[in-house]
This record gives sequence, structure tokens and C-alpha cells, in this order.
Amino acid sequence: MTAQLLSRLFAEHAASLELFARQYCNSSEDVVQHAFLKLVNTHATPDDLVPYLYRMVRNRAISVARSEARRESRERRVAAREEPWFEPTHLRDLDARAAGDTLRTLPQDQREIIVGHIYGGLTFEELARVMGCSSSTAHRRYTEALNSLRERIKSPCTQKKDNGS
Repeated sequence: MTAQLLSRLFAEHAASLELFARQYCNSSEDVVQHAFLKLVNTHATPDDLVPYLYRMVRNRAISVARSEARRESRERRVAAREEPWFEPTHLRDLDARAAGDTLRTLPQDQREIIVGHIYGGLTFEELARVMGCSSSTAHRRYTEALNSLRERIKSPCTQKKDNGS
């Protein structure tokens, strides 16, 4: 397949292929691009190029629509569960729901440090590698996050000495 033929096919049919894919899924541009990539990688150019593209777009769009439906279903189930961040049995005198809500108000980098360190058991060196920062920055974010949580919860939190392990 020549680059000129591929370019002509794309120019003439991409918009209608996207419209065709849109009836199945939300990612119509990606589906069309995927179809053209598959066409480029075929060993033998099909005789019926346009119907072949429509068939590939249809099959991929249906597959993507199924994936989207599964993801949306999982997200709805998880959102409905709304499990608390903190287990009430681990922390005395702390409202787990309120603590989880408060944790959600932290900036993402601080929340990741808290969850990764407390729940994941990651050291500050490991967290630094995950987050692309130095271990001292990871430790500083952890300390800032704990201070923010203390202030927002208005409850005394005891912090044990932590050497990063």
C-alpha cells in the first residue's frame, strides 16, 4: 500500500468512518486511527478497501463500546460502595468517614504520600521513585499532609518517629 493511497483513503473516508464509529462508542477518532494502522500493517492489501475499513471500524467500535460499558459499570459500583479510606477498627476515636473525606481534600501529591506510606508500607525512598522526587521531598510532603490532616480533623494525631522505612 502506497502512502498516497493511504492518504487519499484517509482524506476521503476518515470523517464518515468516525461518524460510523460514533454510533457504537465515544472514542470514534481512536477507532478510525486504529483501523488505518491495522490497514498499514496488513501483508496483503484487500481488494475492497473501503468496506474493509468499515468492517474494521465496526468491529473495533463494538469492542471499545463493550470496554467502555464495563468500565462505567465498575466505576458505578465503586462509587456506590464509597468505602472509607480509614478502617474504624484501626483508629480509636476517629470518624472513618470524616477522615476519608478530609483525606480527599489534600492535594494529590500529599494524598499519594499518605496512602502509599501508611497503607502501602512504602518507604520514602520508594515513594520518591514512584513520584519522581527526592526522598526528602517525599518526607516533607508526608509531614505537610499529616499537619494538614491534624488541622482539618481538629483531633490530636500522634506521630511516631519515622526513619523512612
